[in-house]
Formats: sequence, structure tokens, C-alpha cells
Amino acid sequence: MATSFPVSLPTTGTMRIALRQQSVVAVGTSPYTLEQQVQRHQGQVWRLDVSYPPMPRALAEPLVAALCSLNGREGTFLFGDSANKTPRGVATGTPLVNGGSQSGEDLVTDGWTSGVTGILKAGDWIQLGSASTARLHKVLADANSNGSGQATLTLWPRISPVATPADNSAIVTSYPKGLFRLEADGQDWDVDTAKFYGLAFTAMSLP
Repeated sequence: MATSFPVSLPTTGTMRIALRQQSVVAVGTSPYTLEQQVQRHQGQVWRLDVSYPPMPRALAEPLVAALCSLNGREGTFLFGDSANKTPRGVATGTPLVNGGSQSGEDLVTDGWTSGVTGILKAGDWIQLGSASTARLHKVLADANSNGSGQATLTLWPRISPVATPADNSAIVTSYPKGLFRLEADGQDWDVDTAKFYGLAFTAMSLP
């Protein structure tokens, strides 16, 4: 049976996850006055470094197989911050995107429990979309819901014009994930004399 993407990685516990934001910002500096001009471009992605603790074969091989099935940069997979699966904010209600074709750093939402201060907190993760449209965003400022259960979220990365969430689509706050692609066209692993596997990979989110 042919592999379908995105691939679901086994729930093997990680040893370390490093997430880095990458933006595309052009800065021009005058050689005479040192004054600067800054141009912000659309590109914003997450860079991901994941390493696993030494694992016996029974745990390692399903993970090796899943990573090999990606065929390097061809395939995609879903991944989230396993150390922060739940939000710091209250995050109650049934949150939805309020209006289609939204792009940029602000997202208008509804469906939250009404009148809550701190419905989401700065640093919380949310997921927009699912499967091949899943995108992982970090909330940049505390958000409150109004009397109608509406809240405006400020997000990083900005919502890309080519990946706008549909009106009334669900907002995931419990273990949100985004779509990632490996950064190399191959996957390494090693096995020591005690037959324990060592495994790590790097990836980039899709804009």
C-alpha cells in the first residue's frame, strides 16, 4: 500500500525538542550614517530539531520506518510541542474561526466561553486546519473573550494568504500540531553494542 501523507509518527517519547522561529527580514544599512531600513517579508516558519533517548529495537524500528516512509523531503508529518500540550489560558468553549479568508497576524475567532479574561495566554499554542492543512501557531498576547464569545488572537507565524483557515473551522488548543517536512533527503540512525538505537531529525514547518 502506498504511503499517504501526512505520516503519523509513533508516540515515542522525545529526549529534547528545539523549536526556532525563522523570519525573512531584509535590513539595509547606510555605510555613511548607519541608519537602517527594514523590510518585512511574508516568510515565517518553525525550525525543529528533535532527538530521542536511547531506545531498544521494539521502540525504535516503528519510528525509523515512519521517518523512512517520508522519503526525505517528499513527505510531510504532523508534530507538536509535547512538553506543552495544554494551554495556560482557560481555553473553554468550542472555538472556531470567525470569518473566511483571514490572513496576517490577527485572527478573529468565536465560540469561546463568553466574558473570560485570559481565554488564551501569551505563549499558548493553537492549531488551525487538520491533516495536510494543519498549521501550528503561537499566541503572542493574552486574549480575552467578549460577551458574545469572540476573541481576536495575535499569532506567529502570520497566517499565510495561501493557507487561510475556513470560516467556522475548529481551533485546536489541546496538543496542537502543525505540518512539517524533513530538511534532508535521508534519515540517519545508529545502533550501539547494547543494541540501543540513537535517532534524531531536523524539520521545517510549511508556511
